Amino acid sequence: MTVLLAFDTATERTAIALGDEGRAWLREGAGGARASATFLPAVLDVLRDAGLRLEDVAAIAYGRGPGAFTGLRVASAVAQGLALGARKPVLALDTLMAVAEDARMLLAAGCEGDVRFDLPIAVWAVQDARMDEVYAGEYVRDGDRWWTRRAPRVLAPEALVAEWQQLPPSIVAGNALPAFGTRLDTGLAVRVPEAAPRAGALLALARTAWAAGERLDAADALPLYVRDKVALTSAERGASR
Repeated sequence: MTVLLAFDTATERTAIALGDEGRAWLREGAGGARASATFLPAVLDVLRDAGLRLEDVAAIAYGRGPGAFTGLRVASAVAQGLALGARKPVLALDTLMAVAEDARMLLAAGCEGDVRFDLPIAVWAVQDARMDEVYAGEYVRDGDRWWTRRAPRVLAPEALVAEWQQLPPSIVAGNALPAFGTRLDTGLAVRVPEAAPRAGALLALARTAWAAGERLDAADALPLYVRDKVALTSAERGASR
């Protein structure tokens, strides 16, 4: 029995998953600034609810981003602290890949023939990056594994649409769709705006990463930053109004 603990705090929602081959305990809640004070107790609560201890966990998986600066630091710090204390390896998960996996799960649960899951599928994951920008990455699922076709980055929605005009996407998923509306024109792509790095998607990615041997030392549980500038100046905020 391989028990894995996975979590993500890169967005305005937190997600925690704990599970083995046959069981899963999933919890989601509010993120943001409060997460730094409440997240670790929430993780420990999930372990208690499952009747498990940290020593029972084989590895600790965390969402490395991209996402909110504070949220990424929370996930990284909690993963490092728990892994060091319990002498466990870590698994670094791509937050946007979790959005793509959640989209696949949602489509598979309600698909009526629009998406063929017996063939490789490509998903653009797009998350609201604030500051009038989008976190975006493209992922392809072939068989039971995802691989990255275009690595996560941050860019203006118009710049992303310009790329899509050259090579139209087939599936676009994530909260940037409702956030930017018509500015993020996806053409004829299947849209999954409700997709997010949910607990179930994180656990699925963690299981795949564990099976592939993608273990890291606790010291290597680092965030993925794709943006150097994390806030607008007062003048820039004024100009945007």
